[in-house]
Amino acid sequence: MLDRKPILRSFLKKREIVRQHIDSYNDFIVHRLQQIVDENKIIVTDVGVDVELGKIRVEPAEVIEADGSHNRITPNEARLRNLSYFSPVHLQMKLNRSDRKGDFEEVKIGMIPTMIKSNICNLYSKDTEELLDIGEDPLDPGGYFIVNGSERVLVTIEDLAPNKIMLEKNERSSKVTEVAKVFSKRGGFRALVNVHRDKDALIGVSFPSIPGDIPIIVLMYALGMGSHQEIINTITDDPLLMDDILINIEEFAHVTDTEKAMEFIGKKVAPGQTKEYRLKRAEDALNRYLLPHIGVIEEDRLKKAHYLGRMVVRILELSAGTREVDDKDHYANKRLALAGDLMEDLFRVAFYNLLRDVKYQLERAVVRGKEPFVKTAVRSDVLTERIRHALATGNWVGGRAGVSQLLDRTNYLSVVSHLRRVVSPLSRSQPHFEARDLHPTQFGRICPSETPEGPNCGLVKNLALVCEFSTGLPEDELEKQLESYGIKKIEKAGGT
Repeated sequence: MLDRKPILRSFLKKREIVRQHIDSYNDFIVHRLQQIVDENKIIVTDVGVDVELGKIRVEPAEVIEADGSHNRITPNEARLRNLSYFSPVHLQMKLNRSDRKGDFEEVKIGMIPTMIKSNICNLYSKDTEELLDIGEDPLDPGGYFIVNGSERVLVTIEDLAPNKIMLEKNERSSKVTEVAKVFSKRGGFRALVNVHRDKDALIGVSFPSIPGDIPIIVLMYALGMGSHQEIINTITDDPLLMDDILINIEEFAHVTDTEKAMEFIGKKVAPGQTKEYRLKRAEDALNRYLLPHIGVIEEDRLKKAHYLGRMVVRILELSAGTREVDDKDHYANKRLALAGDLMEDLFRVAFYNLLRDVKYQLERAVVRGKEPFVKTAVRSDVLTERIRHALATGNWVGGRAGVSQLLDRTNYLSVVSHLRRVVSPLSRSQPHFEARDLHPTQFGRICPSETPEGPNCGLVKNLALVCEFSTGLPEDELEKQLESYGIKKIEKAGGT
């Protein structure tokens, strides 16, 4: 019989048992913090003073003592003194007036939680003897935080993959039959876009900010399609699927150009308002709320039309029986949000709150006749306390509860088990039989036996011992790779 222990031992030596959380957090510190800052490069005020944001930097964990001194702290000291193991965050900020521009100066904007054994942890790169000298356990896996002396772990959350088309068949409804859904995600914003076909073969699209459905033909014209033939070419050239498209074209034959389509959408978005306001609201809805992951400017509308065409052809193939519904429980259709992803969501909201507060403080200073300064306008407690409260209570952004949990220290195995736990966001009170079942695609990824009994059965899972995570690539790198294979972008290929 094959002895698997040497293989397992060498794998665990190469890949630490909670390495996925530590890698995710390191990526958050190195790359994602700067991306969040770059999303909001300038704070524009109403008093002629703007603040330009530059590079962000995070220092190793420290504590501010009662006398005001700053000292490096170890996790063990934080536990014993009931302190928070947090790192200071510094941001370059430049105050620009209408008549002159200032210089960048580095300002401390707050503190963020430091993950044990991460790159900014004071235990990073220490060997066994050094850890023992400062009272730390060399076998401690890390991957958790310390808040007010308590060890808190961010539990991995399992959810459906964003920006991916999912097909469903609605057999309960008397009207809608086939549905294509996509959770379009851009930054911290997530919009559900639904394309559905009813029993009369009419296809409608629903997305946030617009009440009811928009007919697909109307939406295609609004996104820049010039004729019925162009719409047909965008969706499909399959003669078997052409009948449904022609039925939709005939139903909305009165809409023949972009202006009429925008007026149709404007009446839905802002009924009873002036024409100019209706058109402005319609344009804003198409740019910001329809498939935001593709883009949020007017130039991206053609790409959105082609993406919708892809969704429509899948619905038509489903109704014709040439395509099956998508399996939501297949692990290729799932994504796991690790500590870095969850911290990114939290930091983005806390950072927005800080920017709003900086804007308010600058405006108040100018109105009172005082000279505005960046350092006095930044109140670091705004960012720190928002993050600390979420981590201490487990109440996360987006209304999620129980994201942060007290680390189970019963024994070493319970610690490892807790750090490798995966939680589904589905309701515990509903049956969800299929979601609770063991799916074949979980083989080698999810442990088939470690799950609680009772209402959490199958919704709270644990990673398999040799499970390894794959991470996403930046879109621009992926696009370059595809272009090197001869694949052309829609706008470069002339929209064909």
